[in-house]
Amino acid sequence: MVTDRPPHKEALLAEFLASEKLRTLAVPEDDRLRTLASAIDSTMKAEKGAAVRHACTEFVESVSAFHKVRAPQIRVLAARPLRVREGGWSFELFGDYTPETVVIRIWMRTAVRKQITSFGTFLSTLCHEFCHHLDFQKYGFHESPHTRGFYERAAALYHHTRGTPLKRLFWAPMPGGRWRIDWPRTNRGA
Repeated sequence: MVTDRPPHKEALLAEFLASEKLRTLAVPEDDRLRTLASAIDSTMKAEKGAAVRHACTEFVESVSAFHKVRAPQIRVLAARPLRVREGGWSFELFGDYTPETVVIRIWMRTAVRKQITSFGTFLSTLCHEFCHHLDFQKYGFHESPHTRGFYERAAALYHHTRGTPLKRLFWAPMPGGRWRIDWPRTNRGA
């Protein structure tokens, strides 16, 4: 994962820096999100799109109520869009959030083989897109940049929901004010 470049416009830079500093996310102290995530996992195994959408809707309604924000609508779509670029590289879209319509779209099948996405990848995408929703609805941002803080908030929600220990993310600088996760160091924990 790589962060966005810091914006040049002063107002957007202030929001970018605020997102960068916001490294934690409150999560419920109980297991409600784990229970709801388990329902998503079960419905994905049954390969029923409508049931997956319903389970995802229950999940985002619960976490939205916890954060006292309006719940987004959920659209669960079939195979991920695949964009192939000149030079041979391609890009799959796992999910997105549209603040104007307050809609999260998430794809449950891989782009090429049309297989069901792994539960971990699907849930990670749902948590990621929900954190974009929080940026607009809770924090009042006009943009929702991918900052180190954003990725750490999404990781906090994901790991709480999975019931897995939260890893400390280690970051390596890149040109242009961007950062990337240093996965070897993150996985070692030091």
